Amino acid sequence: MRNFDETTITTAVIERLAGARDARIKEVSEALVRHLHAFIREVRPTQKEWADGIDFLTRTGHMCDDKRQEFILLSDTLGVSMLVDAINHPMPEGATETTVLGPFFIEAAPEKPNGSDISGPMKGDPMLVTGSVSAADGRPLAGVVVDVWHSDDDGYYDVQRLEQIGDLAMRARFRTAADGRFHFWSIKPAAYPIPNDGPVGEMLAAQGRHPWRPAHVHFMISAPGFEQLVTHVFVAGDKYLDSDVVFGVKDSLVRDFERRPPGRAPDGRMMETAYFYLDYDFGLKQVASSTHPA
Repeated sequence: MRNFDETTITTAVIERLAGARDARIKEVSEALVRHLHAFIREVRPTQKEWADGIDFLTRTGHMCDDKRQEFILLSDTLGVSMLVDAINHPMPEGATETTVLGPFFIEAAPEKPNGSDISGPMKGDPMLVTGSVSAADGRPLAGVVVDVWHSDDDGYYDVQRLEQIGDLAMRARFRTAADGRFHFWSIKPAAYPIPNDGPVGEMLAAQGRHPWRPAHVHFMISAPGFEQLVTHVFVAGDKYLDSDVVFGVKDSLVRDFERRPPGRAPDGRMMETAYFYLDYDFGLKQVASSTHPA
């Protein structure tokens, strides 16, 4: 076939995919072509707009490195990350709701004993976090890996300030005790703008949107036999809860970070200053068992 026009080229491209060896690749490729061509027909871009779009994606790729993933930011801010999350994580009663991973998780978080202070050199209001991990039916889970990370009180993550602070901070990996509980000290996080000095920031400005996320603490919880949980706990009352730039807020994940006076903290530590206290109980969804024919 030759001499394609705007009404025939979509069918022609899809026909070229007939030889795909993997059925899933064929399915995804065909859907991509159909929807992408439909988008182009709807907006009818000029040649300059098309070139600008290619330039936008090129610059998005150039912004990616081992400390920043601009394509994740793009996915997040267009609501795609939360849509993929919703499709893949229907939760039963008793299981904690999920939200986006975000661009600042790293595998190199140090493992710490329960009760550690993970704030490192960062200054801010002290914060005690206590929690438990159980199965959705309420059974406590021991030895579960709990990754945590959060911003400082200026809204920056450690990886954004490594030159100044010298090492990782405000992130660690814990294991739950026999009763399924864990706890640690850090500093209270603040609301912050996602990195907006690149193509995604330009897009948000053009769309008339702000780049802010409400204050939160990230959790990634992993246990054999259970789906890995990726979620946040958000600070109640934050002014960005209803306009989170990445659409990640769910009511069940909002909690009071209670300001407490000096004195004995729930973990037994004597505090000479006021501090903030968060307690949250996490429930994990069990992996469905599969049966195989003999």
